[in-house]
Amino acid sequence: MKFSEKLGMIWQDKGLRGRILFLALTLLLSRLLATIPVPGINAAKLDEFFSGSQFFSFLNIFSGGGMSRLSIVMLGVSPYITASVAMQLLTMVSGKLKSMYQEEGDAGRAKFNQISRVITVPIAFLQAFGFLSLLASAGIIANLTRPELLVNMVVITAGSMLFMWLGELMTEFGIGNGVSLLIFAGIVASLPGTVSQLSVIFSVSEIPMYVLLAAFTLAVIYGVVFISEAERPVPVTYAKTVRGGATTGGMSTYLPLRIAQAGVMPIIFGMSILLFPQMIFKYLSTLAASPTIKSISATLNAWISNVWIYGILYFVLVFLFTYFYTAVTFDPDQIAKNLQQSGAFIPGVRPGQATSEYLAKVLTRITLVGATFLAVLAVLPFAVRSLTGITSLAVGGTALLIVVSVIIDLIKKVDAQITMREY
Repeated sequence: MKFSEKLGMIWQDKGLRGRILFLALTLLLSRLLATIPVPGINAAKLDEFFSGSQFFSFLNIFSGGGMSRLSIVMLGVSPYITASVAMQLLTMVSGKLKSMYQEEGDAGRAKFNQISRVITVPIAFLQAFGFLSLLASAGIIANLTRPELLVNMVVITAGSMLFMWLGELMTEFGIGNGVSLLIFAGIVASLPGTVSQLSVIFSVSEIPMYVLLAAFTLAVIYGVVFISEAERPVPVTYAKTVRGGATTGGMSTYLPLRIAQAGVMPIIFGMSILLFPQMIFKYLSTLAASPTIKSISATLNAWISNVWIYGILYFVLVFLFTYFYTAVTFDPDQIAKNLQQSGAFIPGVRPGQATSEYLAKVLTRITLVGATFLAVLAVLPFAVRSLTGITSLAVGGTALLIVVSVIIDLIKKVDAQITMREY
């Protein structure tokens, strides 16, 4: 089907048109919320602070651009993502949570998500306190009295919960994953500023470098699409059964195992884990009462902020989280059990435990490719920045992966909606 025909079907279908319009209006509302600042901001110091802080530049992705303006939604979906990471980690040590997430179906996932929402509130409150105290000590916002600090913390926490709610509304009444779309909107909204910054430092003598950089970016986009869509087909055959003189089954199909089974989540998880200690060390090095704690925190902050150390930690975390999230979302034992119950088997492999071990082996091997690719893509911007000196590419790899992944997912969801309506 041609692209123009798809657009025509989308516009003619009232339900699909309503979903897309709702998505567009919600994204517009999120951008408007990101422009409402907290009172008493020193704009000049704010720009200086963000231009020299790689840490807050990363965090600005999750806030949908609200952090760079110190808006009432400055935390964005960061607290919710942190809570989700904590809950996913707990599934590895708590059998009850693992059963709730993987075996109890939609009702279990609803309970799991509700617990994540509850945990989000105290995390957002603590993050609001940390950021406001840190920014006040840097002279970016006016020194706040305790009642003013409490009010601002409540407002920022409410803004974060509002952002989370908008994301869930987009998932339910729009198309695609709402949280991912909010992050996507923040990245896209920052593109005009990035282009403006590049135009200021543009030099005719550097045209070959920009052409090479553009070609390299296209190659990376192609790699992201290729790895995101690549899958390892596992052949599956359904046994023949005879019931009432009629023969059923006997057909062959395949089980698609995606190379990038975890999608963009390992990047987000790795970034969240790295941001948390940086925030603590930065806060303690500025506001701790003890000179010893200040000195130790400043040393640790300088150590973790080193480009090489940061890059190595980021690479390792993304690599490990790819395996972790794949293990959480894909359970070989459950798949083997479902195949056995439906009378299906993998040719040459015994049903039951042998099938589970075979699927786990295949998944481990193909995940190695996906984990390595994601980890390399995560640290790629640091290498490009070192070679080109263009600091605006500091979050390029992460942003690029999120943007491409969200667009691919959105296109698939729209195609699914169109196909469903055709039938």
